[in-house]
Amino acid sequence: MTCERDANFTPDQPMVYEIRVSGHLGREWSGWFDGLAITPGGNGDSLLTGPVVDQSALHGLLKQVRDLGLPLLSVVCLERDEAAAANGDDQVTPGGSDGERPPEVNESR
Repeated sequence: MTCERDANFTPDQPMVYEIRVSGHLGREWSGWFDGLAITPGGNGDSLLTGPVVDQSALHGLLKQVRDLGLPLLSVVCLERDEAAAANGDDQVTPGGSDGERPPEVNESR
């Protein structure tokens, strides 16, 4: 996977990623995933979208997906235009607090 940075990029800007997992995640999961927006998919998937400060943070998010036993479907680094378009009306806004216990996963297939 490659993620090209555009010419206007500055090193202090985080990259925006889309992480698709199998299973429905509710609003309460946003805090568990560092405030990423959660968009439920109609096919039983969930899409986590948002800025990730560096590769270490990305690996931390992927570790959380693994630890919860959620099948990882894809990881995509978005271009700036795609990231702006990803802020749709059906996304869950960030919430939750650090250190909370993760909610139950609804793995409907």
